[in-house]
Amino acid sequence: MQNPFTTTFSKTPDYTYITTEQPDEIIANFNYENPSESVYKITGVRGSGKTVTLAKVESEFRKDERKADGWIVIDLNPTRDMLVQFASQLVKEGFGKGETKSRSLNLSASFIGTGGGIGVSAEKSDSFFDIGTEIDEMLQKIQKKGHKILVGIDEVSKNRGMIEFTSEYGRWLRAGYPVYLVCTGLYENIMEVSNVKNLTFFRRATTIKTEPLNIVRMSEMYRRRLEINIDEAVKMAKITRGYAYAFQELGVLYFKKQDEETLEDLIPSLKSELFSYSYEKIWEELTETDRELLKTLTEKEEYKREEIITLMGEKAGNYSMYRDRLLKRGLLESRRAYISLTLPFFADYIKDYCL
Repeated sequence: MQNPFTTTFSKTPDYTYITTEQPDEIIANFNYENPSESVYKITGVRGSGKTVTLAKVESEFRKDERKADGWIVIDLNPTRDMLVQFASQLVKEGFGKGETKSRSLNLSASFIGTGGGIGVSAEKSDSFFDIGTEIDEMLQKIQKKGHKILVGIDEVSKNRGMIEFTSEYGRWLRAGYPVYLVCTGLYENIMEVSNVKNLTFFRRATTIKTEPLNIVRMSEMYRRRLEINIDEAVKMAKITRGYAYAFQELGVLYFKKQDEETLEDLIPSLKSELFSYSYEKIWEELTETDRELLKTLTEKEEYKREEIITLMGEKAGNYSMYRDRLLKRGLLESRRAYISLTLPFFADYIKDYCL
C-alpha cells in the first residue's frame, strides 16, 4: 500500500488533505458578481499550508463549470519577469493580436521567458512597444467578453519583478479590470512588498493567516488512513499541535513503523525531521531580538506577560513589538494573558541548538 501522507513542501496532499476555512473564504468572495475583495495575501510560518491554500483556490476556479463562467487561472513565478509571463498567458488564451508591431516584443524569446527581458526590435516603423499598454488592450477584450482572471503567486518577495507587477496591477484595479490576485508569502516578505511606496492597495488588501489544523479532523484522518484506534489517533494529532508539516511527517513515520515500535519511539525521528527541514530555516530568518524573546519561552508551556518581561531584563522595553511580530509570523499564540510557542518541539530545538 502506498503511503498516503506526503512531506514534500508545496505539494497538495491528495489523500490526507485537511480542509480549512481559508480557501472557502476566498472562493466564496470571488463567487459574487462583484467581489468585495480583489486581493488576498496568505501568510504563515513555513510548512503551515500557505501553498496548499492557494492551490485549493486555483483548483476550484480551474473546474469546467468555472471555465464556463469565464474564469481563467494564471500562475506566475515571482523569480522571473512577471509582466512578460502574464502577457504570454493572455496571448495563449487567445487575447493577443494577430500580428505584433514592427517595433515589437520578440515573442519567440521574451514571451516564453528565454529572453533577458522585454525584447524590442527596430524595423521600418517608429512605433513603440510598451508591455503595459499591450496588457491593457488584452484586458479590455477580456472585460468585454465577460471573462475573469485569477492570478496566483506563490512565495512572493520584494524584488523588481514583483514591484513592477503589483504597480501595474494597481492600475488594473483602478481601471476596473476583472483581475483578482491571491498570493502567499512569509509575513516579513509580505510586509516588505506592502511597504513599497505607491502600493497602498497591496498594504490594505485582506491578509489571511494560516491556522493550526483541527484536532478532530486530524484524528479522523489518522484513524482512517492508518487504520488505528481513535485514542492513538488523538494522541498523534495532539503531538503535531496542528502544524501541517508535522501532521504529514508523523503520518509518514507511523505508516512506516515496525510492529514492535510505539508512537513514543517515533518522536526522535519526528523531531529530527522538523529540526532539519523546517526549524533550522525558520530560526535563520529571525532577527536577534526575536530569537532572544523565543529563548525565554522554552522551560514551560505558557508564560504570563510579567514573567517574560522579568526574564528579558533590560530588553523588556520593546516586548510588545517583538511579541506582536512573532504572533504575526505564526511562531507565538496568545490565550488571554498567556503566550506560548505554536510549533511542536520548537522549545526543544531552541534548547538543543540555539542557546
